[in-house]
Amino acid sequence: MSKIKNTLTINELQQGDLLFMMDSSDISKAITEIKQDSIYSHVGIYFDGLIYHATPKLGVNKQSLRSYLKEESKLVSVYRYADIDAQKVKTEAEKYIGLAYNAGFYPESEGLYCSQYITKLIPVFETIPMKFGDGVKEISDYWMKYYKELGTEIPLNQPGTNPYQLSLSKHLTFIGELEQF
Repeated sequence: MSKIKNTLTINELQQGDLLFMMDSSDISKAITEIKQDSIYSHVGIYFDGLIYHATPKLGVNKQSLRSYLKEESKLVSVYRYADIDAQKVKTEAEKYIGLAYNAGFYPESEGLYCSQYITKLIPVFETIPMKFGDGVKEISDYWMKYYKELGTEIPLNQPGTNPYQLSLSKHLTFIGELEQF
């Protein structure tokens, strides 16, 4: 019986590993409050020392994983999809680079948000009705303000995904936590 290693270095990552992240920003807190046991607010995929992901600042992009983690200071959990064709997924990931960030989280928007990007690359995940509550209110004060500033309706119960939901997939295996540096 093999024991899962608790901590990995960047050098131990494999092509196509999924990197689920958490931090203490306001939007991260709002995302994790939606589902009370949620711990992840961002997800990306690893190839050749780079993280491919969708961020509000850069849209769909790729950047040095080391640089990103030094700049953003996130805790990272590594998950693996055993059936990945890493080269095919990397080629697909490149096609989306440069798209805008889907800040409204609407399923048919032109851009992509982080977990939406991952589901385009690895189409094994189901969508769920999107929620924006905080355990007390159906729509938290954070999301009310967020969507008011966007000038759009809240996509409550629209089909979507979130990082924590993806991490629970039967298709993924938890590998360990990425070592902080």
